[in-house]
Amino acid sequence: MYTLIELQKKLLPDMLSVMQKRFQILRSIHFMEPVGRRTLAQVLGFSERVLRSEVEFLNEQKLITIKTNGMSVSEQGLSVLEGLSGMMREISGINEMEEKLKELLNLQEVVIVPGDSDETPWVKQELGRACAKRMKKRLVGKNTIAVAGGSTMAAVADMISADFIGDSDTVFVPARGGIGEDVKNEANSVCAKMAENTGAKHRVLYVPDQVSKEVYQSFIKEPIIKEVLHLIKNADMVLHGIGDANVMAKRRNTKEEDMKLITNGHAVGEAFGYYFNEAGQVVHKVPTVGLQLQDLQKIKHVIAVAGGSSKAKAIKACMKSATKSTVLITDEGAATKMIGY
Repeated sequence: MYTLIELQKKLLPDMLSVMQKRFQILRSIHFMEPVGRRTLAQVLGFSERVLRSEVEFLNEQKLITIKTNGMSVSEQGLSVLEGLSGMMREISGINEMEEKLKELLNLQEVVIVPGDSDETPWVKQELGRACAKRMKKRLVGKNTIAVAGGSTMAAVADMISADFIGDSDTVFVPARGGIGEDVKNEANSVCAKMAENTGAKHRVLYVPDQVSKEVYQSFIKEPIIKEVLHLIKNADMVLHGIGDANVMAKRRNTKEEDMKLITNGHAVGEAFGYYFNEAGQVVHKVPTVGLQLQDLQKIKHVIAVAGGSSKAKAIKACMKSATKSTVLITDEGAATKMIGY
């Protein structure tokens, strides 16, 4: 038996394409509001003429409001977005892609959000929102959540609010030290933002991400650092992003001899200071203070968040070393490339 969506695809394909286009426009207005028509046309890649007619239709249906400072989605429009979201995932084939990617990567769950964060900046917010939703489902009783740094983790922090932790007793800890990038994206800052947004507690780990073996041994003897490291390694949940190997190596100001190992090893992805080639093999490891790859084996919930078609190889490579309990949250752009559509 055909589902209703399958029947509509066969008999009314034009109607479905129009619905998808209007849903995309409405969703984009919601994430960018208030937004002008010209800006929206540029983001979506539509001509202003095409967008004008669609905007007029949405306005006539009272799904948006138009003011001098731009367009916004009305309450009725929000209801339509919420009501159609599940159907649009089925129409676009995202549900099927999730199952294929879960099987391909041998993971507990794969969540795909529509769009490509390389092309549309607000898709990263959707990745953050999807992560927050999965986190909330897994919070029971007392929880320690270890969080890595990065712009994607910062987007997750922006998407969680006071109702996130509910009755649970939650503390956020940085998964590792800083790497000298933008301070607001370092793990300590992301943890502080999550704690601030939820009313939870957090701990800090003010040590460099990369240290020599001698300095590392000195650090871990300090009582405060030792206590935080114990919390990190015994976390109930870990949140982390995935980086492009070359981008991360340059950001770390990697030494020339180490850069050769990364380049000659054909590394494509990075997570927790480990550089992976396409086969998922570790070709270089940065000495870091904090969570190590082997620590993930005993952590109940691991959520990896990364998107953008440019990161497809990096995500696929890093996920080959992931635990079966890992949940991957990615976007349509990366998922399409990983599956090979």
